Amino acid sequence: MNIIKGFPATSQVSYQLNVTNILKHGARSFGKQEIVSKKHDGTFFRYTYRDAYERVTCLANSINSLDIGIGDKIGVLSWNTYQHFEIYFGIPGTGAVMLLLNLRLAPKELSYVVNHAEAKFIFVDENLLYIAEEIAPFCKTVKGYVIITDKRLSDLSTPLEPVYSYEEILSNATPEYKWPNIDETSAYSACYTSGTTGRPKGIYYSHRDVYLQALIYAANASISIQDCVFQVVPMFHVLGWGTPYAATLVGAKLVFPGRYNLNDLEDLTKILVQENVTISNGAPAILMPLLEHIRKLDSRPDLSAVRFISGASEPPIAMMKGFWDLTGAEIIHSYGSTEAHAIVTLNRVVPALEKEFFEEERWDFKRKQGYIVVGLDVKIVDENGNELPHDGKSVGEVLLRGPWVSGSYYNAPGSEVQFTDDGYFRSGDAGTIDSEGFLKITDRLKDLIKSGGEWISSVDMENSLVSYPAILEAAVVGCPHPKWQERPLALVVLRDEFKTKVTKDEIKEHLAEKFAEWQLPDEIRFVKRILKTGVGKIDKRTIRMQYKDIYTSK
Repeated sequence: MNIIKGFPATSQVSYQLNVTNILKHGARSFGKQEIVSKKHDGTFFRYTYRDAYERVTCLANSINSLDIGIGDKIGVLSWNTYQHFEIYFGIPGTGAVMLLLNLRLAPKELSYVVNHAEAKFIFVDENLLYIAEEIAPFCKTVKGYVIITDKRLSDLSTPLEPVYSYEEILSNATPEYKWPNIDETSAYSACYTSGTTGRPKGIYYSHRDVYLQALIYAANASISIQDCVFQVVPMFHVLGWGTPYAATLVGAKLVFPGRYNLNDLEDLTKILVQENVTISNGAPAILMPLLEHIRKLDSRPDLSAVRFISGASEPPIAMMKGFWDLTGAEIIHSYGSTEAHAIVTLNRVVPALEKEFFEEERWDFKRKQGYIVVGLDVKIVDENGNELPHDGKSVGEVLLRGPWVSGSYYNAPGSEVQFTDDGYFRSGDAGTIDSEGFLKITDRLKDLIKSGGEWISSVDMENSLVSYPAILEAAVVGCPHPKWQERPLALVVLRDEFKTKVTKDEIKEHLAEKFAEWQLPDEIRFVKRILKTGVGKIDKRTIRMQYKDIYTSK
C-alpha cells in the first residue's frame, strides 16, 4: 500500500507501543487486582499485578545474565500458569523474541520449529521435561534450559544441560530494570502453524501487533476491570488468543488453570464457579465436552454471568443453546488464525438487528463469525481474484489485510503465493459477507465437497448433525467418487444413552430437513471418536486419507 506523508504531528511519535507497557500500566493502575493460578499439585497460587510486575523485572534481569540479547529467540514449553504469564512480558520486554512451542506437535515438527527459529534457550515446565529431552538431541542452536519448578535442581533428574531454575534465577535478581525503548515493529513473539499442509511456518508478531490486538479485543469483547477472565485457550497457541493482554490492559482479574485436559472438566467447572469467572475462551473441542459434563451434573452451575469467546471452528447451535438453557452462559463466536492473530471478527449482535430476528433466526445468526473489527480490510474473491458482493450468498476465498495480519512467513521460500500483490493474506477459508458486514465462513476451501459440479459445505452439515439429540460429535469429509468426483462421508459419535438406538436412516431423515437429497452423505459411519489436530480442530486431512477408497473400491 502507498503511504501518503501528511503534515507532521507534534505528538511524541518516538514513544513506542511496547507490550511491556501494558503490564507496567496494570501494576500502576490495578496493582492490587488478583491473579490466580492452579499449580500442578492442585493448590492455587494467588498474587497481584504489582507482584507479577516485580517478578517480571527480576526475570528481565535474569535473561540478561544468561547472555540472552536483543533478537535472540527463546523457546517456551509451558502450561497456562502465572510463570507463563510472566514470561509473556519478561522475555520480549528485553528485546528477545518469545518462541511459543506447541507441545502437541510431534517431536520431529517441534525440533524443526526450534531449529528454524534458531532458538538459543528453552524455558520448560518441570512436567514437560520429557518433551524437551526428546527433541534436545536434534536442536542445534539451544545453549541451555530454564526449568520452571518449585523443586531444587538437585532433586530433578534430566539429561538436559546446562539447566537453570526459573525460581532461583528470579530470586537472585534485583527487581529494578530499565526497559529498553524497543522499536514497536520489532518481533515480540513467534508462533508456528501446526504444519497440517507441509512443514510448520513461522509468524513473527511485532510489539505493535500485540498492543493493538489487546486494545481491539478489550473494546470489542467489552472486557473491563469488573471482569474475571479465565484463560482456557492454551497460551502457546496464537498468544492465548491475546486474552492475557486484553485482561491486563483493563485490570481484570486473571485466572490460569495450569495443566488440564478433557479429563479435568470437573476442575474447570469448579474454577468457573469458585472464582466468579465472567469471561473465558475456548474452541468447541473443549466447550462441547464441558457442556456434556455440566449436562450430567445433578446440580448445574449458574453461569449466567459468563460469556465464552469461541473460536477455531464454528460453534454448533446445539452447543450455544445448550449452554444458554442449562447454565445461562453466552457463546460469542470469534474468528482469527495464526497468520491473522486472534481477533478478526466478533459476533456481537447489533441491537437494531436483534429486534428483527425470530428466535431461530437469532441462533442461526450467532453461527456467523461476526463483524470485522476496526483496522482490518476483509474481502471475498472468486477463483480469478474478483471481489464478490456482500450479499450473504456469494461464496469466495476470504482475504485479510491489516496491521496485525502477517505479510509473509519467516524464511519460507515458495510461500509467497499466500499473499497478494496488494498486501492481502489468502486465508484458505471460503465464506460470505452479508449486507450488514457480517462474515460467515462456509468451509475451508480444501474441505468444501464438490459433487457433480456443485458445492456442499462440510461445516453446515456437521452442525446439522450435532443438532440431533443422539449425536455428540460429527465430522463430514468429501471422498473420491468415480462418477460424482466427490461424495460426502459422515462420521458420528453417539451419546452413550443413544448407542444401538439410532439408525443411519433416521440421521439422514434429520439431515433432509436442511439438505437436498443429492447433498446427503452416501455413507454414515458410527465411530468412537473424531480425530483432532493439535489445536483442537477436526483432522479432516487424516480422515480423508483413512477413507479415501470408501467409494472407489465398491
